[in-house]
Amino acid sequence: MAISVPRASRRDFIKISSTMGLAAGIAATLAACGGGTAKKSSTGAGSSAAPDVEVTNKDGVIAAGISYELGTNGYDPMTTTSALTVAANWHTMEGLTEIHPVTRECYPALGAALPTKVSDTSYEVALRDGAVFSDGTAVTVEDVVFSFERVLNPDNESLYASFLPFLDKVEKKDDKTVTLTLKYPFSLVAERVAVVKIVPKAAVEADAKAFDQMPVGTGPYVMKDNGAATKTVVFERNDKYNGSKPALAKSMTWQILPDDTTRTNAMSNGTVQAIDAVPAAQLTAMSAPIKVSAEQGFGLLFAMFNCGSEPMKDVKNRQAILYALDYESICKNGMAGLATPATCFVQKGHPAYRAAKVDYSTGGVEKAKALLAETGLKSVRLLCSDHGWFSSVRPIIKENLEAAGLTVTYEEKKSADVYNTIDGVPEAYDIVVAPGDPSVFGNDADLLLRWWYAGDTWIDKRLHWKGQESQTKIQEMLDSAVQKTGDEQVAAWQEIFDAISEVVPLYPIFHRKTPTAWNGDTLVNFKPITLTGLSFAGVGSNNS
Repeated sequence: MAISVPRASRRDFIKISSTMGLAAGIAATLAACGGGTAKKSSTGAGSSAAPDVEVTNKDGVIAAGISYELGTNGYDPMTTTSALTVAANWHTMEGLTEIHPVTRECYPALGAALPTKVSDTSYEVALRDGAVFSDGTAVTVEDVVFSFERVLNPDNESLYASFLPFLDKVEKKDDKTVTLTLKYPFSLVAERVAVVKIVPKAAVEADAKAFDQMPVGTGPYVMKDNGAATKTVVFERNDKYNGSKPALAKSMTWQILPDDTTRTNAMSNGTVQAIDAVPAAQLTAMSAPIKVSAEQGFGLLFAMFNCGSEPMKDVKNRQAILYALDYESICKNGMAGLATPATCFVQKGHPAYRAAKVDYSTGGVEKAKALLAETGLKSVRLLCSDHGWFSSVRPIIKENLEAAGLTVTYEEKKSADVYNTIDGVPEAYDIVVAPGDPSVFGNDADLLLRWWYAGDTWIDKRLHWKGQESQTKIQEMLDSAVQKTGDEQVAAWQEIFDAISEVVPLYPIFHRKTPTAWNGDTLVNFKPITLTGLSFAGVGSNNS
């Protein structure tokens, strides 16, 4: 059964509460939460979030079902980008600062306080007193310097390096303090250094592969089973943690349940207490004590083009593909209302949002046909990831392209296999359709843009766009915008949105509402998030 989700409030957030005996089956309650810029706070608790209650049983157990499968590169926070491993690292790793998954506020984590500004290009961060890794070894300034240097080292090909163009070096000031030296003034230092998780130098250098499979961090939980063999990720409370966000449960288990039916059955029968990626048809089927929420965030479904080979090096063909899509049908029928057509690179409600220069949702198939008539394109190769939550979208996209007069060679693969197929292979595809959500790392427009449009992994190995005039222009615009502040910076980002909407090497089809279900009786203080994954920060359990 598909549901129609009402239009969200100014900040584009909806919450759907499912309760026993509700006549309509579902009630939508608007709330002003999500989509904002990360805010600086010493606590990470936001006024927009519901107030927490005291967790009296701190020895409870949490059981969750996760829709995303393990990535191919383990848990090492220098390299991992898959939804499951990133969410796991929220609980086991810390940066000097962190951005709270629920409130999106920036707070000091392994740092004793947020970075202190010494000058326009120099900041200092003192470490939290008594901080140790989960293996009992003390955290040192050398560990912090090592963690940053390995991300910044181009030989390591860390995707996170593209988020740190402003950072020149990180050095030891004294036994408790590091100095961050910038290349130029940058207004988002506290938020951005959160992308670097601090790891034990000795352990990584001793056996990097072992660390990748079973990481050691300073977070509130410690991983005991990485799920590779058991399909269940197991965490225990880190009793050595001394920060401001302690674990409020004795243990957690995350069952890896990519199948929609299996995952929702586990939620309904009480095997798990929370799941992500609730199928739209199940939003009205679940009843108290289960609660359901669908929150608008940045997370998107994108169309990516092979800009380095025929036929997609011709921007008119890229534009034609986007014009050919029936956005209303995709969002209403394919996503049961749990998506909003993209009218800009960022979603409505994001602080930097402005409708982009080109709006593909209003062009229609006739515009697509006119462009295709100019280029002579007759056929395309379409490769899609097999994520279950947009399974009903894939046939609509294929039909839309065929309705525009194209012969479509269609292929579907697991997410990891999609990228294994195309990475560094210039002739592997014409169009890829897959999801992405770099807002798990931060919410400012510069970070979101750089995820796809700056690092070589995307612009060179995948898009085959590097060095083209349009790519060079976008890079120059990004490098200029990042040095601005306030309204001037937002205006510069909006100019980039316009430019991206014209050249579309990769562009959102829609921004997603993230559906989550949880047991309101057994989970204490659980809050759904706009991001892929689940967060149990500050959450307790009545189960034992």
